[in-house]
Amino acid sequence: MEIVQVKNLSKVFDKEIVAVDNISFHVKEGEIFGFLGPNGAGKTTTIKVLTTLLQPTNGQVNIATFDVRKKPDSVRSSIGIVPQALTLDDDLKGMANLLLSAKLYHVPDKIAKERADELLKLVGLKDAAERDVSTYSGGMRKRLELIIGLIHNPKVLFLDEPTLGLDIQTRSVIWDYLKKLNKENGLTIFITTHYLEEADLLCDRIAIIDQGKILVEDTPSNLKQKLGGDIIEISVDDNVKAKELISEFSSVEKIDMVGQKLRIKTKKGDEVLPSILEICKANKINVKTVALSKPSLDEVFLEYTGRSLRDTRAGFSDKAAMQRVWKAR
Repeated sequence: MEIVQVKNLSKVFDKEIVAVDNISFHVKEGEIFGFLGPNGAGKTTTIKVLTTLLQPTNGQVNIATFDVRKKPDSVRSSIGIVPQALTLDDDLKGMANLLLSAKLYHVPDKIAKERADELLKLVGLKDAAERDVSTYSGGMRKRLELIIGLIHNPKVLFLDEPTLGLDIQTRSVIWDYLKKLNKENGLTIFITTHYLEEADLLCDRIAIIDQGKILVEDTPSNLKQKLGGDIIEISVDDNVKAKELISEFSSVEKIDMVGQKLRIKTKKGDEVLPSILEICKANKINVKTVALSKPSLDEVFLEYTGRSLRDTRAGFSDKAAMQRVWKAR
């Protein structure tokens, strides 16, 4: 069953700024689906439309069979939302935050308390339930946000950059909770992220979105396999000259400048690499670093967008990115 159905969705601001540009995709029940892209790509705008926080300009969106335009209340009762910005009440205790959210969803008091106890235990916050949220660490606050989105037992959980700004250890903990919720409860999860390892580790399928358009959609493994071959990354003291020389190799399919490095795509990395080092030495080009690897999601992103996702900068909202003005077509 397709629990999220999006067809020809567009969102235009001020009649000319296109934040989401005629995208279509679906999410199957029980699936973890990822929206992968840089800040300002349209991820947050899309999730706001899907969760009824923004009206679509064009297109059809159904969540758990309900139309977001015609049945917004039914959509809201079927979904949980964990936004980028924390929405906790620092003046309340952890348990009180949960029970307040339960009341907003009209969950009966007895069921709400049982559910809250269960969720607090799940994410390791049982002992902190009666502490003021103002005393929580960043990781604890994010875990509390996560279970607030689950207090009413939704069919779909929407997560907008759920581990943004967290250290790698805390991110790993959040990933473990999400995988457990998905596996044990069959929870459908829609996650936006610009962390490559997050998408690769968690998601059954991903869509890469950039400048409001979906460029490709598939499983992480399929996307990497489609690229095939090997990736050589090399840092030298003369990129221009090295690129010119390496481009002459018949087995080199593509060579790009990514940051201060040359990224070379080839079918025969183990054969090409010694030749690259040899020609650099012969032409007195100093090789600083070199690495040989299989394609990653970053290579997939580079293939479809022409730039590395790792090189994009954080700190820009969709609306800020819209100042580039993607004119409506």
